Amino acid sequence: MDIIPAIDLMDGKCVRLTQGDYARKKVYNENPLEVAKSFEAAGIRRLHLVDLDGAKAQHIVNYRVLHSIATQTSLEVDFGGGLKTGADLRIAFDNGASMVTGGSIAVKDPGTFMQWIADYGPERIILGADARDGMIAVSGWTETASLELAAFIAGYRAKGITRVICTDIGRDGMMQGPAVELYRSLLEQFPALYLVASGGVSCMEDMVALQKAGLPAVITGKAIYEGKIGLKELGKFL
Repeated sequence: MDIIPAIDLMDGKCVRLTQGDYARKKVYNENPLEVAKSFEAAGIRRLHLVDLDGAKAQHIVNYRVLHSIATQTSLEVDFGGGLKTGADLRIAFDNGASMVTGGSIAVKDPGTFMQWIADYGPERIILGADARDGMIAVSGWTETASLELAAFIAGYRAKGITRVICTDIGRDGMMQGPAVELYRSLLEQFPALYLVASGGVSCMEDMVALQKAGLPAVITGKAIYEGKIGLKELGKFL
């Protein structure tokens, strides 16, 4: 199972939100590159980098941080937040993103999202499937769309998507355990999908539970920053 630490960016700093609420922000480090290098030193190979400023502004903002991490570490970076146009995508890839994640755009402008898949290939375009109570949420989780999670994934699976990051919003930042049964159910429906679990991870036992459920990958953030999961522990797990 791939372990993918998350760095969420606001004002160029490493922060975490609770349940996607911008008013519930905590700054963990003012130097995201320093954080990324600590992950790299622990043996981590992937990084989930989220531009919270971009998500709010509806266009890419923190591309300079992306560039610094991509050029000064060996981490494979998937980048998301505020990607709405082909120009945004070009900026992300030009600044070192290996992959990009599109969530709201896949709901609100599927034509553009499908064009991204055609232009860059499904191995570089990740579907962001953020859900609250089984329904898709968009716009930095401020809106709930009338789309059922599994149906949303199935639609894009049929169009070639192979990678999905699924975040259970109700658990994100709460450190109360991931939605293991939800992910197990999705893998039963989409057995060949590279499904990335996100939200709720609180300890190494949660990692083990997700691995036993067959998850190919998991994103974790707050548990690392709060010291609930140590980088040495992650290194041993890897």
